[in-house]
Amino acid sequence: MYQYTAFDQAFVRQRAEQFRDQIERWQRGELSEEQLLPLRLQNGWYIQRYAPMARIAVPYGEISSTQLRMLARIARDYDRPDPALLAHAQATQDALQAAQPGLALQAPPLRYGYGHFTTRTNCQFNWIPLVKAPEVMALLASVSMHGIQTSGNDIRNITCDAWEGIAEDGIVDCRPFAEITRQWSSLHPEFSYLPRKFKIAFNGAAEDRAAIGWYDIGLQALKSEAGAVGFRVLVGGGMGRTPIVGSVVRDFLPWEQLLNYIEAIVRVYNRYGRRDNKWKARIKILVKSEGQGFIDAVEQEYRAIVEQDGAPHTITPAEFERVARHFVVPELVPAGRPSRVDPQGQLYQRWLKQNVRGHRLAGMKTVTLSFKRVGFNPGDADGDTLEALARLAEDFSAGEARLTHEQNLLLPWVFAADLPALYEAARQLGLAQPNIGLLTDMISCPGGDFCSLANARSLHIAAALTERYQDLDELFDLGPIDIHMSGCINSCGHHHSGHIGILGVDKDGKEWYQVTLGGADGTRLSGPAIGGKVVGPSFSAAEVPDVIEALLDTFRALRQPGELFIDALRRIGHEPFKQAANGARHPKPEALLI
Repeated sequence: MYQYTAFDQAFVRQRAEQFRDQIERWQRGELSEEQLLPLRLQNGWYIQRYAPMARIAVPYGEISSTQLRMLARIARDYDRPDPALLAHAQATQDALQAAQPGLALQAPPLRYGYGHFTTRTNCQFNWIPLVKAPEVMALLASVSMHGIQTSGNDIRNITCDAWEGIAEDGIVDCRPFAEITRQWSSLHPEFSYLPRKFKIAFNGAAEDRAAIGWYDIGLQALKSEAGAVGFRVLVGGGMGRTPIVGSVVRDFLPWEQLLNYIEAIVRVYNRYGRRDNKWKARIKILVKSEGQGFIDAVEQEYRAIVEQDGAPHTITPAEFERVARHFVVPELVPAGRPSRVDPQGQLYQRWLKQNVRGHRLAGMKTVTLSFKRVGFNPGDADGDTLEALARLAEDFSAGEARLTHEQNLLLPWVFAADLPALYEAARQLGLAQPNIGLLTDMISCPGGDFCSLANARSLHIAAALTERYQDLDELFDLGPIDIHMSGCINSCGHHHSGHIGILGVDKDGKEWYQVTLGGADGTRLSGPAIGGKVVGPSFSAAEVPDVIEALLDTFRALRQPGELFIDALRRIGHEPFKQAANGARHPKPEALLI
């Protein structure tokens, strides 16, 4: 994985010191809240519903055991709210619960002392006081981490397929290109105040595990028949109020021109993107409205960059090699630990089937540890868990781990012979649930429990579904099903791309939920990226688990042997599922007539 140079280290340390000075001036009253706002946002500090939220970048998902251990320290020592603030937040939640008798699930108490991993491989902390931000940033800088450009209207954290460089279906290892793009975009003077936030994702395999169709720029690595490396370029993807799948603007872009072409795209967006309406400011709106005109403008800008400006950001072979040499196979030493696991045991065999994948290297495997477990929110890991993950990475994966789009953690360098010992260690930590890709492997944003933008909470629904579907026989019988949940239309939980999507909405100050069906994020099992369709009027929180069960019962009744949920839905159509969902209301429609 990439190791910071002296320049990189100085860069993040100086940035931390700058922010320390800005916070101190704010505390002295020399900076107003309005003046501090853009400064803290570009360093990843939000003010959420009850407290500040810190967003830490994990570029393209790669994280070391040292960095995991630092996140554990921050979770334990800094993600600690003032007791009065926590009491106020809990009282507010309790009042919301009490205002909806019969319409709400019982919400778990608000928790602290943990990190939350997102679909874009960031780590968020929800309770760090802003006055402690400089200390946290200095600690992060000491292990080559930061929150720079994880918020604000700029180019955000660059993401990749978690299996880059190790996948059996790999075409090109995109990590060097993602790192080069990260370095180029960090504090880019021209793109620090774009019309809206901007997200870039790479995928270097035959299967799109990075959901590139849903990004402002999605880059699919290719090789020509002659062996030349390049990218298919998609632009204008995004969710939110107007879900749109990205459009192909270049079928094959030579890898050397990657930054020049990205610059052309972002320049056109910066010039013509709307700034008068934040809901219409994303590049997807510009691409949709202008169509071929947008592509023509990008090509014209690209030609000007290449022909008139001399293609200043062309990636040279020397520069590529400088970065690529960091992304080599690490020194691999088998753990060689004994294990008492029965290799033919049902639980172990199920874990092998769901959580273990092949590897491009003989004798190696990749292992996904599930962050979807009873008592924890999707994507959450407390300080003790983060510390344990660091140990597992050191013992079984050359000190390296990767965060996934699905809010789990991947160990990329596991010897096949060490799988029983790893399973035993992970099971003792509660991280060996064999549910990867199954119903309880849900994606969810924090929702109204923390986010000031959310219309409704989502974590109590995730908890209810997790508890209801603990029977592994049932999960395996149902097969792969993607449930994605968002607390508002911003779609941080990617509800549009779920086979089943759940969206929190507000009606007269009360929480309600829309259910969508048929979404996909682009993976092999789901098919090309597409947004789901709403099945009917909104449901109360208490109804949602029964709605999901009604949908699953319909699938069981109508599926063909071996058919997956998403395939059955496409074959049958939405109507039977829609009727089943609406029949799960409380009280049933017939009862309303009495």
